[in-house]
Amino acid sequence: MPRKKTSSSNAAASPRARRGREPPADLARVRARIDAVDEKIHSLINERAKLAQAVGLSKTRAGQTADFYMPEREAQVLRMARARNQGPLRDEEVLRLFREIMSACLAQQEPLKVAFLGPEGTFTQTAVLTHFGHSVRALPLASIDEVFHEVEAANADFGVVPIENSTEGTVNHTLDRFLSSPLKICGEVELRIRQFLMGKMTSLERIARVCSHQQSLAQCRAWLQDHLPDVECIGVASNAEAARRARDEDGTAAIAGQTAAEVYNLEVLATDIEDRPDNTTRFLVLGRKLFEPSGEDRTTLLVSVSRAHSPGALFRLLEPLARHRVSMTRIESRPSRRRKWDYVFFIDLEGHCADKPVAQALVALKRRASLFRILGSYPRALS
Repeated sequence: MPRKKTSSSNAAASPRARRGREPPADLARVRARIDAVDEKIHSLINERAKLAQAVGLSKTRAGQTADFYMPEREAQVLRMARARNQGPLRDEEVLRLFREIMSACLAQQEPLKVAFLGPEGTFTQTAVLTHFGHSVRALPLASIDEVFHEVEAANADFGVVPIENSTEGTVNHTLDRFLSSPLKICGEVELRIRQFLMGKMTSLERIARVCSHQQSLAQCRAWLQDHLPDVECIGVASNAEAARRARDEDGTAAIAGQTAAEVYNLEVLATDIEDRPDNTTRFLVLGRKLFEPSGEDRTTLLVSVSRAHSPGALFRLLEPLARHRVSMTRIESRPSRRRKWDYVFFIDLEGHCADKPVAQALVALKRRASLFRILGSYPRALS
């Protein structure tokens, strides 16, 4: 049967013919409006950057050359952005956009140097970028001790270290470093932790061992028991170290965040393997001074009580908090390292130490304590 000739109208409607067409008039108008909005956004960002420069010059004249970063002010800006958000972007997306704008504006003076528990690809690095944005110099270090040391020596402006996980509890080594460190807590980050199984292999059957930080292994305990019951689990210094081993060793898989799979070029074998869907880690931002109130703050104390073994000693120490209606959200005890069976307490309170009820409670508490230090008053993590 002879093939029918294609009419000119049909040819015009074919995909090949349509490919070279101009976009419909309505779409063209929408794109033009987007271009106009982009131009306005760009202009406003440049205006904001110039205002940030003016703030920096003012601080320089006042002799505060290293104090461009104000966590209380940044927290207020982010809260205002969240409060006025009416969509369609989600709150977390709006917060991320404003965080990056502030990060870029601040970096005009000089990028902040932020030390963190490395190497690259750890959840702590993600916490750094979540809190400070990408316009900082992130300095990966091998241990929590090194992070404290670099900030104490002013080789880094700030540091970020993990403090607790919602599933596995406190990172005791971080707490213990505050016993001898003069550093202050000037911020916190709460990061939803999603654990990924990764390696060079293509199936679970080829896995001989799983490496990860002990915290991550514990957070995935039930999944590992169900899916890899006969596989050896090996604790290592960091999830990034586990990912490096998975890259270099046959039969080794790692549990880490998705960033580690990208950094070390590994296949993701299973996603979201943490046992609890609300698995969250809290990180502390370390600095060298206290900051002003932001309006929604938390205070962390290091205290000890004399005659700790006498009945009601801890109750008497903490009674001023109840009397002044200050909410205590967390308390941890750790060996004081001064003498046998002697302990100190790390306490988190709602509010800033400059807030009147908190200040009054702390005056009374200090009189009853044998050791009293304010480790920090800082903006609460945005959730």
